[in-house]
Amino acid sequence: MCLRHDPSSPKLVLRRVVLACLSLATLTGCHDPNALAPLKEGGVYAPTGIKANVASVDGLIVGHRLMASGEYELALRAYLRAAGDRGLDVDVMSAIGSANLKLGRLGQAEKILRRAVEADETFVPAWNNLGVVLMEQRNYGEAERVFRMAFALDSGQSAEIRDNLRLALAKLKNPDTIIQNESDFTLVRRGTGDYLILAR
Repeated sequence: MCLRHDPSSPKLVLRRVVLACLSLATLTGCHDPNALAPLKEGGVYAPTGIKANVASVDGLIVGHRLMASGEYELALRAYLRAAGDRGLDVDVMSAIGSANLKLGRLGQAEKILRRAVEADETFVPAWNNLGVVLMEQRNYGEAERVFRMAFALDSGQSAEIRDNLRLALAKLKNPDTIIQNESDFTLVRRGTGDYLILAR
């Protein structure tokens, strides 16, 4: 007598249901686009790279903060990164020139600040900072003319530029005039519509 399995037996039905569920779970996993995606914070997968939608910090802002804290070499690097990101515009050139001045690289500072005022003849910070470089080089006559240009473009609103012009005039009239502190000359930069002191 031949024995036949009853297809309706509870064991066979249960077995078929389990196999069907496993097959369905496997297929669902294969078609799930997030099944192999990296886990969030603290996951086991390595990061997939830089997120394109996250804005990086502006190198110009970072550089200004470093200048204010006396980290001139790091500020220069930040300004150079800003030049790579946004191009060598007048703000960046003026900032690079100021950092070079603070590092004692007067020739480089003068060269790039002259480029800045050629790029934008109305950019007051570049004129002022060029004047500071010229004072450091003891070129008092040209420094006075440059400060006067900055003062005129600024309509006399910046006390720092006015003080720079006053000190330059004193030196021009009498080169032997002793200025208490050569660092009394103030570098300025463009902020949100006003001038902010970088160094005093």
